[in-house]
Amino acid sequence: MFFPYKFYLISVLLLVTSVFVIDGSKVLELSDKIIDVHHEGKGLWFVMFYAPWCSYCKRLEPIWSHVAQTLHSTNIRVGRLDCTRFTNVQKHFEITGYPTIMFLKYGQEFVYSGERSKDDLLHFVMRLSGPPVQAVKLPDALDTIKATNPVWFAFIGQQENHLWTSYNSIAEKFQAHSYFYSIPLDIASRHLSIDSEPAIIVHKDRSITHFPMASDFESVDPDHLNETLHQWINEERFQTFPKVTRNNLHHIVQTGKYLALVVVEENKLLEVATHELEFKDMVEEFVFKNKHKFHKRFQFGWTGNPDLSHSLASKFISTPHLIVLNATTNEHHLPDDDPLQLTHEAIDSFLESIHNCTATAYGGNGLMTRVYRAYFEAKKSLQEMWRGNPVLTCLIFGLPMGFFSLIVYSIFCADILDAEEETEETHEKKE
Repeated sequence: MFFPYKFYLISVLLLVTSVFVIDGSKVLELSDKIIDVHHEGKGLWFVMFYAPWCSYCKRLEPIWSHVAQTLHSTNIRVGRLDCTRFTNVQKHFEITGYPTIMFLKYGQEFVYSGERSKDDLLHFVMRLSGPPVQAVKLPDALDTIKATNPVWFAFIGQQENHLWTSYNSIAEKFQAHSYFYSIPLDIASRHLSIDSEPAIIVHKDRSITHFPMASDFESVDPDHLNETLHQWINEERFQTFPKVTRNNLHHIVQTGKYLALVVVEENKLLEVATHELEFKDMVEEFVFKNKHKFHKRFQFGWTGNPDLSHSLASKFISTPHLIVLNATTNEHHLPDDDPLQLTHEAIDSFLESIHNCTATAYGGNGLMTRVYRAYFEAKKSLQEMWRGNPVLTCLIFGLPMGFFSLIVYSIFCADILDAEEETEETHEKKE
């Protein structure tokens, strides 16, 4: 029995792979045969779709190699595929940008949209490689989960009621983004200070929060329970003060809360200036001290990329700064005080004024605002291109403008020349 299985596995690998990327790398170079393998539902594949000319793909290569090395002893195969060679693969998987990272699981496709760090990539693939809800049967396993997973949910109790049905169903929807577990009460009571069942909890920032309706779920309409649990999990699936980037911003604003964002600037070594770091630490201290007051209405976070805040505000914002975004209306709020002069009391007053709709709101979804936002983004992109490569920028915009000028000149100047010739002929006739 062992030999046929091993032969089958080797056959599948040879079918979709050609050569290793570099000596010693565990990344497999894939061909368009991956389409057939995916259709047949064979195995688990973690694939990076790339183009050789893509600088972002080149930047990801060493990280991708580390991911492959870590997963080498598992049943997950890590590979990459050159979409410029296999355009049929690009069309089949609807690849629109590079790099696109996708987990292929027995015929299913899951596109990765998070941070391109080794830990985040590994968390993503390990969540999806197992069932939506993973059973915890040993106390030591729970200790490992607490130490390695930043945010996770758990169901404690008998799995024979509509509370469990709702939890399991919602776990399938959020499996790509969060960990979900089921834990027996005897293990949970020793490690999480839980003394009754059923219960649903979220563990993050070294503390647990209970889903409030779990204790009396039998008296609640199942549809209302499912809707409320879905909303609660969606709101709680992020840390209290996470790092916000362009990759996870879309998911964070889906909580439906205000996003209160601390803006600082990181250098290439991910270092932050001392005065900006002090501002960030001050706001973070405020967030955890007042978590009970603002957590329901605000999702806090910080970013080291000022360009993100420029896009949100449609203007250039100095660092450090604090900006609050209402993703529903695309409005944003800025404190009136100098950010470096902000105190805990001033932040408290600022957030309360936003909640009470008395704070000044900027932006929105009006026609003129959207036009200006498009203009600002185009202007910012052009400035970034100029700073990065002024020669290329001149070629990209200079050549079209030159051709356009020649066309305009030929259209209008031709009439002028014809008019001059007609004038000369008329003058000669008169003489």
